[in-house]
Amino acid sequence: MNWHLMEIDGDEIEQGDGPPLDALIEFYRAFNAGDLAGLEAAWLGGSEPSMDNPIGGIRRGWDQIAEGYSKLFEGQAKVHVTFHDFTSQGGDDWHLFVGRERGTCRTERDTLDVAFRTTRWFVRRNRAWRQLHHHGSVEDPKMLADYQRLIFG
Repeated sequence: MNWHLMEIDGDEIEQGDGPPLDALIEFYRAFNAGDLAGLEAAWLGGSEPSMDNPIGGIRRGWDQIAEGYSKLFEGQAKVHVTFHDFTSQGGDDWHLFVGRERGTCRTERDTLDVAFRTTRWFVRRNRAWRQLHHHGSVEDPKMLADYQRLIFG
């Protein structure tokens, strides 16, 4: 499959037979809808998962990750992203997606185009794929400063 030509924002039709790509689609569907329960279903629970990005910093365990998502979803900004230009590799019980996100961050007064480098690592537990780790970074310091201003107010 030509992964670098694919785009994922959660509106895609899942294959339905349990591949890791379906888990990625489910994650973006929940994130772009601001659906915390959907994100909880997409992430591994407990203390194992971790996330590191310029907005949430380093968060360890589902409770800290959920707290970060809650702050984002309850804030003034609405973020919608599409995952694209990615590679995909994995084994029987792990899968790694490395690529880019692009999208928008909107408030009542402003709209900002955003772009991130993104890694999402999934593991298979009890025959279901769950996200174990996310790392995000930004290439454009001005965009990051504007994004943080919109998110944090």
